[in-house]
Amino acid sequence: MLPFTVTAQDPESRARCGTIETEHGTVSTPTFMAVGTRATVTGMDPTDLEHVGTQVVLGNTYHLMLRPGTELFERVGGIHNFMGWQGPVLTDSGGYQIFSLSQDRKITEKGARFRSYIDRSMHMLSPERSIEVQSAIGSDIMMVLDECVDSRSDRATTHAAMERTHRWALRSLAARKNPKQALFAIVQGGVIPELRKESATFLTDHPFDGFAIGGLAVGDTRAQREDITHFAAELLPAERPRYLMGVGTPPDLLYAMLAGIDMFDCILPTNMAWQGTAFTSTGRVKITRSAYTNVDEPLDAACACSTCTRFTRSYLHHLFKCREPLAPRLMSRHNLFHYHSLMAESRAAIAAGTFAAFAKEKLEAIDRHEHSEKRLGQR
Repeated sequence: MLPFTVTAQDPESRARCGTIETEHGTVSTPTFMAVGTRATVTGMDPTDLEHVGTQVVLGNTYHLMLRPGTELFERVGGIHNFMGWQGPVLTDSGGYQIFSLSQDRKITEKGARFRSYIDRSMHMLSPERSIEVQSAIGSDIMMVLDECVDSRSDRATTHAAMERTHRWALRSLAARKNPKQALFAIVQGGVIPELRKESATFLTDHPFDGFAIGGLAVGDTRAQREDITHFAAELLPAERPRYLMGVGTPPDLLYAMLAGIDMFDCILPTNMAWQGTAFTSTGRVKITRSAYTNVDEPLDAACACSTCTRFTRSYLHHLFKCREPLAPRLMSRHNLFHYHSLMAESRAAIAAGTFAAFAKEKLEAIDRHEHSEKRLGQR
C-alpha cells in the first residue's frame, strides 16, 4: 500500500494534513498537482516548477499514449528521465479525454475505441491497456480507467457508467504488475448521493492505494459540486488519500479541503494564465484590461513569487498586448506559486487547528474582490 500518514486534523472541519511517500519523494498534503498533459506543464520547465513549489506533476495517459508512445518511455526509462522532472508523477487513465471525444469514440465493455486527433488512426483504450501505458510511463500513482458521463445525465445512464467503472477498476487492479506504482480507484455516480454511496462502498472493499472523486465539473453547478464532494469524501477511508479530480478554483479547493480532500489537479492556473488572468490573494485579475495600462504595482502585493517581486501590472499588461511569449510564462509562474502557497498556508492552518476560520476569511476576501473586479471591468 502507498504509505500515507495523517499528521493533523482541523477541530472545526474535516480538513486534514499528512504525507504521502512515493518512489520519487514525499508529498505533503493537501497538495495541488500541476497539470503536465504532454510531459510538460505549459510554458514551465522543471526548474520553474521547483521554484514555485510544485510537489507533483500530472501526466495525461491518453495524450502520452498517442505521442510520444510507450516505446519511447520504455527506452528512456520513464517520464521522469524524459521530462527532466525527478519529483512524483501521477498519471490519469484517459477516461476524461475519452468522454470529451463524443463524436470520435465508441465505448463498449472491452474499452473505448477512438480516433487519434494526430493522424486519425483508430485505437483501443481498455483498462488493461491504460495500465500498460501508465506502467511504461513510470508514474508513481496510476488511475484506473473509468467511464465519465455528464453530471446532468439521467439516473439510468449514470448508474450504468458507474457499474462499468467498477468492473474496469477491478480489471485495472488485476493488470497492475509493479506494486511500487500506486493505483487509485475513482468513485463515480454523478450528483446522485445514493449512487455515490454505492460506488464508494463497492470500491473501498478492494485494495486500492487511494480513492478519487471523479465526474464533477462536467455539467454540475458549484453548489452540487460542493455537496457531492462533502458527501462522497466522508464515505472514503481515513487511512487512504482522497483525490478530487479536475476541480480547481481557489474557492473550490478551500471548500473541498473543509471536506477532507487531500489531492487536487486542474488546468486553470496555467490555462487562465495564457488568457491573461491571474489568481491573487484577493481574487482574479484580468491583466489585459485597459485599467492596468499605467498601474505600476505588483500583480499581488502579498505574493513573493518572482513575477510579483520583479514586475508591475503595467509591464505584464504591455507584454500581453504585444503578444510576447514571456507574458503567459510570467503569469503561469505566479498562478502556480499562488496555488501552491494556498496549499502551504492551508497545511499550516490545519496543523494549528485554525483552518475553518482561515478558509472563511479567504473565501470572504475572494468574494469581495471579485465583485469589485467585475465593476472595474464595466468601466
